[in-house]
Amino acid sequence: MSAKWEYKVVFVEGWERISVEGQETRPEEDERHSAFGRRMLNGFGADGWELTGIQHAMPGRSYLIFKRPLAEGAEPDLSVVKRERPAQPESTPAPSDTSGAQVVSV
Repeated sequence: MSAKWEYKVVFVEGWERISVEGQETRPEEDERHSAFGRRMLNGFGADGWELTGIQHAMPGRSYLIFKRPLAEGAEPDLSVVKRERPAQPESTPAPSDTSGAQVVSV
């Protein structure tokens, strides 16, 4: 049987701020950025997460991709996949005006 994996994506902004599934963490008072990074990475490692990739977004900003084996019989947590969005107010159709140019798809 092949292994199943679960993944975690972590946004890092210059080791001044990290965001994991909407939860932000910042260095403690007087904590060096390198110590903050090491503390966070050691925490993920202690929870069984292995860093498997880095996607640089722009200078000083990156996404870290972690994976770990999924427990036997478990399914990946998909609750973080979709964000709850506020309900959109019902829109009112724009008034019909046929005096201007019209666009037709072919």
